[in-house]
Amino acid sequence: MNTSAKKILQIIGFSIFFLFIIIYAFFRSHDLLYGVKITNVNITDGEKVANNVIEIKGNAKNAVNLTLNGREISISETGDFDETIALLSGYNVINIKAKDKFGYIDEKNYKLMY
Repeated sequence: MNTSAKKILQIIGFSIFFLFIIIYAFFRSHDLLYGVKITNVNITDGEKVANNVIEIKGNAKNAVNLTLNGREISISETGDFDETIALLSGYNVINIKAKDKFGYIDEKNYKLMY
């Protein structure tokens, strides 16, 4: 094998190696780039409910702090939460706010009628 072919193979090998490192770094920094997200909440905005006690479940991906109507609630390691609240007669607003370790905030408001 001549020296120019070896150099081309070395350059291709290093290029593939650095491309792998860049792709790996992107996937590892995904949480930093996209921040916190509140998803899979079991209530819908504008919903009418028949019972004054409602169980709210969902997921707050990458959250370290989660509040429900201003009150901090517990969250699992995977971001799942489950909380029961009592509704007042009439119009109710449910506020869910999640904060991640970098200070990014995601907030969702749900309006319910009882």
